[in-house]
Amino acid sequence: QVQLVESGGGLVQPGGSLRLSCAAPGSIFSIYDMGWYRQVPGKQREFVATITSAGSTIYAEFVKGRFTISRDNAKKTVYLQMNGLEPEDTAVYYCHAERVYDYWGQGTQVTVSS
Repeated sequence: QVQLVESGGGLVQPGGSLRLSCAAPGSIFSIYDMGWYRQVPGKQREFVATITSAGSTIYAEFVKGRFTISRDNAKKTVYLQMNGLEPEDTAVYYCHAERVYDYWGQGTQVTVSS
């Protein structure tokens, strides 16, 4: 079992930035592929970004170079730096870990509004 604890969500104006963090204490963090997904009420959860255990990254098309995923294996934490936020980025953001099995965090709300 892997426990994922997200933080860093909140309210930000359009064009602003937020950095989400996801800690996985007690896990062998470095062996997991880590990622971020998001979900809007009434819609399916969608992929945002992933970083593999080897450090390779993949992004959703809508990220358009605005978001950066990174990981610090010593701190057992994955980050999502979000710049140029748009109202359409408003969603609950979920941390995801994968190695044979999938694990999810509880989600953190990001609201982009003026």
